[in-house]
Amino acid sequence: MIKVIIVDDHPVVRRGLKQIIEDEPDMEVVGEAKNAGECFTLVRKTDCALVILDINLPDRSGIDVLNQLKSEKPNRPILILSVHPEDQYALRLIKAGASGYLMKESALTELVKAIRKVSLGGKYVSAPLAEKIIFQSDASEKPSHESLSNREFQILCMIAQGKSLKRIAGDLCVSEKTVSTYRSRIMEKMEMSNNSDLVRYVSEYHLV
Repeated sequence: MIKVIIVDDHPVVRRGLKQIIEDEPDMEVVGEAKNAGECFTLVRKTDCALVILDINLPDRSGIDVLNQLKSEKPNRPILILSVHPEDQYALRLIKAGASGYLMKESALTELVKAIRKVSLGGKYVSAPLAEKIIFQSDASEKPSHESLSNREFQILCMIAQGKSLKRIAGDLCVSEKTVSTYRSRIMEKMEMSNNSDLVRYVSEYHLV
């Protein structure tokens, strides 16, 4: 039996995913969580084959949740579920330890296949993305945000959402000076000079 935990803040989404999963005779949903706090509690006490994790949670960044889950349970597969375009997020999250990336709009037709693949130790991305990864060998073709670390990428998105350095520092439990340093690194790597440039870039690439 493939035992699955679902982490998503929308009850309707969780219900739909559960129905798809439990229509399979060899799959079972053994727990549900609506935020990061519930996720960690559930994963620590529940035996499961994999975790389905929504990248957008109300209390903590999905990247942070992924990092902590992999730190605590390094061998447990995590399948990322997201509304964000896979060509913007998938490769970054797989490099961070995710076993697969699935767009929510594809869940109806692809979820079961993705679960089976990652539960056996494989990696799951869509066929078009896999092809793009294989043939994208020229680094000059990659967008600027690909050069950012996961923390820099996270702060880029938070700045683009209009959050102040103080708010970002509070959300990430770091000092304002640390956030300011990250912001400077982001500006340098992306060759930009102000927040407005960052906001336009994030909007253009649909990163948030």
